[in-house]
Amino acid sequence: MDYATLEVLSPVLVTATALGIGGWIFNNWLRMRHGYPLENSWGKAVYPKDNEAQARVQLLTQENAQLRAEIGSIKDRLASVERIVTDQGYDVARQIEGLREARNGIGHEVTQ
Repeated sequence: MDYATLEVLSPVLVTATALGIGGWIFNNWLRMRHGYPLENSWGKAVYPKDNEAQARVQLLTQENAQLRAEIGSIKDRLASVERIVTDQGYDVARQIEGLREARNGIGHEVTQ
């Protein structure tokens, strides 16, 4: 290779190297941000070994289980309320109360 060829190819090589390193950094940043494990040079998953990260994962797992249980109980309550509201007996009870209120309202108007 002569000097002129090297002078023409050097910006291309520098740009390609910079893009490769930048892509690798961006890929690892995305993996960490979304909770995927990083990979070592052989492609095996590498998990954090510090206790702080493991404790955080455990706390998040417990909180997730609690929230799922709470959502389950809320769904049960909502199903009960829906069953009460759509039940025929509720409508009948509402009609009876309406008649009682109407009768009490009429009785007060007559006596006055």
